[in-house]
Amino acid sequence: MEEITIQENIKAVENIIATECQKAGRKPEDVTLIAVSKTKPVEMLMEAYEYGCRDFGENKVQELLDKYEVMPKDIRWHMIGHLQRNKVKYIVDKVALIHSVDSLRLAEEISKEAIKKNVCVNILIEVNVANEETKFGITCEEAKHLVQDIAKLPNICVKGLMTIAPFVENAEKNRPIFSKLKKISVDIMDENIDNITMEILSMGMTGDYAVAVSEGATCVRVGTGIFGVRQYMP
Repeated sequence: MEEITIQENIKAVENIIATECQKAGRKPEDVTLIAVSKTKPVEMLMEAYEYGCRDFGENKVQELLDKYEVMPKDIRWHMIGHLQRNKVKYIVDKVALIHSVDSLRLAEEISKEAIKKNVCVNILIEVNVANEETKFGITCEEAKHLVQDIAKLPNICVKGLMTIAPFVENAEKNRPIFSKLKKISVDIMDENIDNITMEILSMGMTGDYAVAVSEGATCVRVGTGIFGVRQYMP
């Protein structure tokens, strides 16, 4: 049996995104496919890069930094994992987007380090829509207030919202989660807060990105669907 390549996997994911966009009356180019490359070696990332992938997502700061050093400089790096405040200084000038801001204290640290490095950092607010105890993120009710507080900080720009939906066998079960995040983003947008846009909705992973796209995702984070099952380093 022929082995399926990373490039073929990406093409298959892109086709599904295009199909869902067509059904929803959206343009496929309005959805950014983020190749979630955590624990994957640089050779595999380069295969995706050579196909045309420019957006890569990492969960850990150190791994992002290691890859940043050796990979081409036109890559847009996405910090999608939980970010500790003491690690912020290492990545503020290296990432295109931090998806996982879930407290004012973290945002303040990002703002402080961004001022030092003279950059403006794009962030998303992580909302734990499903209220899962094992996941980070703020509650749906807290989202608007946190956005209002962060909006006042210098050198930081809130671009939208992110959620990690529950792991489910049937992706349709996560439709209400995605639909709720979309509604929260529309409500926040209606407030017309300075320094805030809700142009990015980062939702949907390998198991449910098709449903997320049909509910308005503008960023999907696909790892296993591109690189295969994750190999954890010992």
